[in-house]
Amino acid sequence: MALSINNGNPPQETAAPEEAEKPEAAPAVPSETEELKAQLAQKTQEAQENYERFLRLAAEMENLKKRLEREKADLLLFANENLIKELLPVVDNLELALAHGREQGAPQALMEGLELVHQGFLKALEKFGVIPIASLGENFDPAFHNAVQEEENPDMQDCSVTKELQKGYLLHKRLLRPAMVVVARNPQKATCQ
Repeated sequence: MALSINNGNPPQETAAPEEAEKPEAAPAVPSETEELKAQLAQKTQEAQENYERFLRLAAEMENLKKRLEREKADLLLFANENLIKELLPVVDNLELALAHGREQGAPQALMEGLELVHQGFLKALEKFGVIPIASLGENFDPAFHNAVQEEENPDMQDCSVTKELQKGYLLHKRLLRPAMVVVARNPQKATCQ
């Protein structure tokens, strides 16, 4: 360092020309700025990942909520299914009693009473969404019919239902019980397998 003398002023130190040209803070600032930029980029990426994770979780929660609502609605819609399955044999027995009474010539008053009870059962079941499956004369559908027998019948279309041994029922368009049927077999018009 060199000393300079001013008129009446205390001597001041001046930096040597080599020292004056070397900025000390300049190299530290860009590296610190770069480090901060890298940290900012990293934190921005983490924030984006967290936001995307949040969106996925929010969508999953919404889907879960909708699924639970559907399951609850189905539970309410089909809550009586087991009870109804237990009542169907009673309806079957009433139908057998009516058929037997007609064959044997039962008293008219008894037949009317049985018919009213049968109709009452069917109306009560219908209130809860139970409807019988129409089978006679229809094409055999394994989704709704249970074929227990085949019979050759040249007058009927192949694979059509000729007899209904037990009625099938739907509960709100879902199969409650398949119909037990006899299916026609017509060798001239064979269409089913």
